[in-house]
Amino acid sequence: MSDRFSTQAVHAGEVKRKPYGALTTPIVQTSTYTFADTAEILDFMERKASGEKDIRDEYGRYSNPTQKAAEAKIAALEGAERALLFSSGMSAITTTLAALLSHGDHLILGRECYRRTAEFAESYLARWGIETTTVSVGQPEAFAAALRPTTRLILVETPTNPYLRILDLKCVAELGQERGVLTMVDSTFATPINLRPLDHGFDLVMHSASKYLAGHNDVLAGSIAGSNPALAKIEACRGVMGTTSNPNDCYLLLRGLKTLELRVRRQNENGQRVAEFLEGHPAVARVYYPGLASHPDHDVARRQMTGFGGVVSFEIQGDWRRTGAFVDRLRLPYIGPTLGGVESIIQQQALLFSLDPAEQKRAGLGENLLRYALGIEDVEDLIADLEQALAGL
Repeated sequence: MSDRFSTQAVHAGEVKRKPYGALTTPIVQTSTYTFADTAEILDFMERKASGEKDIRDEYGRYSNPTQKAAEAKIAALEGAERALLFSSGMSAITTTLAALLSHGDHLILGRECYRRTAEFAESYLARWGIETTTVSVGQPEAFAAALRPTTRLILVETPTNPYLRILDLKCVAELGQERGVLTMVDSTFATPINLRPLDHGFDLVMHSASKYLAGHNDVLAGSIAGSNPALAKIEACRGVMGTTSNPNDCYLLLRGLKTLELRVRRQNENGQRVAEFLEGHPAVARVYYPGLASHPDHDVARRQMTGFGGVVSFEIQGDWRRTGAFVDRLRLPYIGPTLGGVESIIQQQALLFSLDPAEQKRAGLGENLLRYALGIEDVEDLIADLEQALAGL
């Protein structure tokens, strides 16, 4: 099969001749799988004990045929040996950390990572005797200084939320390889269309598949992709914890993945055009978008990524009330806390984080900061909408 993204997105992971002659992979809606006789059980158990991966399903908490097809498609898009699906992005992260870290281990965490990831490390890993050091992705040289003999994993995010900082992946990957430390990146904002972290030497790549991979704001799922040895412990832990994805969400994810390249290319175009428009507007104080030369990581992004994404963060001239008035004047985007779907969604970051100004400041969220996750609408309509909303301030 071709290794081009659109062809893989449509065909990878799925057999051409499907059950019942169906064109789409069916939803296998079952929790239980039965055996014809004792001989079939013996054959299954022997193949399972040998470590064979391509075997029939045993129980819904472990795997499902619809899930396996979606996993294989994600693995193909990431250039990975294998991928695993989970019930959400956070369940992918928490299951992975539970599988790979033990009492006395040390984790290096990107300071700009998703706040729930940081909360899990601070509130739960610490309780289990696992220490965490945070390092800014804007200082890749600081990762070496943070390493300890007990460091087992470096977990980072790129692009970050909401300021879209870009980590030099090769620098951190080489450090991990030299010191025998696993490296993992949350690449949700990038998608494999814009960035394939495994090609830059990372061991594991994670996505909140609820976002761009599914693409329609109707799925909760998370994925981890990497090599078979790296995923073996995580898969075993997933089976114990029961954090696998369900067949209905896997079916919707398969559907969404087929148009992933088309959607992301359009969102890249919309992001660049909108960022350029906002940067030139007098009512906008600052724009954060890696496709702009003004972004601190523009050079790294150009070297590392093939597109800069559909999220644009920017600050309005004025306080949170003026910023809210601008949001309320917009006609096209929905107001909400997610991203990656075909519909544009805008979020006043500080208000949805906390109403306490001190907590907002500690989190580095200005009261006038907005995150605009652009959909696939016509960019001229998006810009016209922004223009009329800004003109009313």
